[in-house]
Amino acid sequence: MQTPLDLVQVHRSARMDTRCAYREKVVSESRNENKPKTWRSRLHFFLRNYSEAKTVSRSYRPTVEEVNQWSLSLENLLSHNYGLAAFRIFLKSEFCEENLEFWLACEEFRRAQYPSRLASRARKIYEEFIKAESPKEINVDFHTKDAIARSLNAPTPTCFLKAQRKVFSLMENSSYPRFKESEIYKELCELARRKA
Repeated sequence: MQTPLDLVQVHRSARMDTRCAYREKVVSESRNENKPKTWRSRLHFFLRNYSEAKTVSRSYRPTVEEVNQWSLSLENLLSHNYGLAAFRIFLKSEFCEENLEFWLACEEFRRAQYPSRLASRARKIYEEFIKAESPKEINVDFHTKDAIARSLNAPTPTCFLKAQRKVFSLMENSSYPRFKESEIYKELCELARRKA
């Protein structure tokens, strides 16, 4: 079983992988505006571009064991680079990717190496995800939002922890079960079986 420290490292590398893939996707989509933006094209794009970045001649396909691990828990899914990418693509297809983005931002915030930067990072997370009418406002109760707003003067690495747990629980009980029943996950399972 992985420790929380191991998961943090995996999330950091997964976020970097998906950022690179996203930048490439934006560039390629701007070249071809007429191409439909479906979850299949996003997933194919991510797997193809990751392979090219690693100088592998064929697309990466997760193994059957990896894909099966993703169905055991949300933690397993998020701890795997490709599981995280597939879940992100699924959430985008359902227009609720802000939950995952907030959770990842909180993971990064808790790992902050320079305490002097906590205040600016906390303010940025608050403005993007917590503040009413923010662009990616998450669904947390007023008391949690108020506690975070009060902590912005002297933020600690755990000031978003309560909201992060609520969002994780929401994903675990709502989005994650739908992901396991989705065409994206079924297609990944099929691709893994073909690879075996």
